[in-house]
Amino acid sequence: MPTRQHMILSAFFYNPQGDHRLSWRHPSAPGREIFDLDYYRTLATVAEDAKIDTIFIADHLGIWDTFESGVAHYANARLEPLSLVAALSAVTKNIGFIVTASTSYNEPYNIARTFASLDHLSKGRVAWNVVSSALEEEAKNFGLTTSINHATRYERAGEFLDVVTRLWDSWEDEALLMNKDSGYFADPSKIHALDHVGDHFRIRGPLNIARSPQGHPLLVQAGSSEAGRELATDHADIHFAIFRNEEEGRLYRADMERRLANKGRAAESFLILPGVLPVVASSRQEAEDRQAALEDLMIDRVSLDLLSSWSGMDLSSHALDGPMPDLPDEAKFNGWRTWLSIVKSETNSTATVRQLARKIANTGAVPMVSGTATDVADQLEAWFTSGIADGFNLMFPLLPDDWLNFARSVVPELQRRGLFRTEYEEGTFRDRLKLQRPQNIFSNRVA
Repeated sequence: MPTRQHMILSAFFYNPQGDHRLSWRHPSAPGREIFDLDYYRTLATVAEDAKIDTIFIADHLGIWDTFESGVAHYANARLEPLSLVAALSAVTKNIGFIVTASTSYNEPYNIARTFASLDHLSKGRVAWNVVSSALEEEAKNFGLTTSINHATRYERAGEFLDVVTRLWDSWEDEALLMNKDSGYFADPSKIHALDHVGDHFRIRGPLNIARSPQGHPLLVQAGSSEAGRELATDHADIHFAIFRNEEEGRLYRADMERRLANKGRAAESFLILPGVLPVVASSRQEAEDRQAALEDLMIDRVSLDLLSSWSGMDLSSHALDGPMPDLPDEAKFNGWRTWLSIVKSETNSTATVRQLARKIANTGAVPMVSGTATDVADQLEAWFTSGIADGFNLMFPLLPDDWLNFARSVVPELQRRGLFRTEYEEGTFRDRLKLQRPQNIFSNRVA
């Protein structure tokens, strides 16, 4: 059974036209306005009017074109998300923002300062989606010839997170004085250097900004490999999970709660939001037709590129209607192990390269929930009330239509059932999710 009265709803986008990889070709998809604030302000306003918890913005640090010319077909050109959220936080009041930033190609001080700044400017509505970048096309934008080794990426990410959270704590809550009579801007006894020397970073500190409203902006992690699950249960408040049915969800939740218990963390401190693809229409048949119309837009070159990327092997020389070659050993794989695992789970003796590529490209890694507003609400309610999900990462196939349809039809149905709020609660994003404000690590330290 769920431990929460209301489910958490996170409106996700990676491509600004939708989570289907060729949604940009749809007649209803936006055009050049994807580079204009007004488009995103409309999406944010609709989501905030529906009382949705947060907008989740995914990101990559390059054009996806390792095996094919992604820039020619695949709409992964997008605005830089931290800049976008800075603008959106100024035109919204309540909705939270989960913003992606990489630990592979950033520095802890800059990330700590940027997210603390956004948390101040938004009055406590920001979360950091922590990713370790795996694509070669990203690595080549930062002076490397290939992506960072999988184990090294996660070691760096762990140290990165440790340093960032301590930088957020480098000012205690009472440090800022701004006492005009005494001349003390801050209490020096409550501001702390880190003097960190580790395997990947040397950072003096302290941060040059006071502690932010949430103490720490919320931490979000997506990635279901062994290293990803360990990183999540070490640090994250929210976990973007991937499972396709209730049985997988029960096993997933049990595994994560076992890891949390081994680390002395309460299960309630860790929220699991599985990804789903919601397609809402006036009938089940219309919903199926809507998705079929999107799938008809797929181009073999794009689907083959995605399958090549997920499997870490160039499939362009293989016969499209022939069998899949042997896949790499997951334990030695240097790319996204979560995605390789999904490819393996979908591969069978009869599937051709073309069939598997199209299935992966059209449906991605997460299950579809489709039908009428009642149908979609039924499916979400079942997962929520079973206790496997604290809420959902809503990965809309086509924007803005699927986003608007969900907000204006499914949300009212969930509210009618008592499963979702009708008004925002007071406080920060962290407060609304009933997650404790982190204790400052320096506040009780003996000098």
